[in-house]
Amino acid sequence: MWQLYQFPLCPFSRKVRLLLGEKGVGYELMRESPWERRDGFLQMNPAGQTPVMADPSRNLLLMDSTAICEYLEETVDHASMINGTAANRAETRRLVSWFDHQFYQDVTAPLLHERMIKRIVHRAAPDARVLRDAMKAAIGHLDYVDFLLDHRTWIGGATLGLADLAAAAQISVTDYLGGIDWQGHEQTARWYRGFKSRPSFRPLLNERMDGIAPPSYYNDVDF
Repeated sequence: MWQLYQFPLCPFSRKVRLLLGEKGVGYELMRESPWERRDGFLQMNPAGQTPVMADPSRNLLLMDSTAICEYLEETVDHASMINGTAANRAETRRLVSWFDHQFYQDVTAPLLHERMIKRIVHRAAPDARVLRDAMKAAIGHLDYVDFLLDHRTWIGGATLGLADLAAAAQISVTDYLGGIDWQGHEQTARWYRGFKSRPSFRPLLNERMDGIAPPSYYNDVDF
């Protein structure tokens, strides 16, 4: 069975977990705190980043969420998440990259640093200015998601795809950290409510990061 090395608020691990859930692939969670730079973990992935997925019985080791998701798409026929025409697949990959890089850089990463890393590693208070800038950036990014959903059934097109999983992973971590003002983003909120109801997503909502509590509405599908 696959082993997935991750921590609860790693958005890239969440993307992989959502894909595993949608495809019905079993796995065992392995808690890893990459900021601890554990020797055994660095031997698996010298970059020291989650997620890492391993199957010791087959001597398989995968790292980087993009590479892992592509591997699963190529090896598991059920529930394809990069589908349609070549143009459709290119659009899915573009949006996955946008959430993994732009959304993460502008919103998720600063929130994780200020509200998780500073608390756990440095025992320091968050910088209010950085938090304000991240929450302001979140508004702009959700405006773009609203625009996409005004013209499409799902973020990437007519069917559920990897772009939706990448978006849900980043948005759910941001939401856990209190970084999203849902007012004025009804299209995205409606999409997210539907996503929170999916069986693949429910396990994520029940997890907690030690010492960091989410907003009271976090688990509520009808927030």
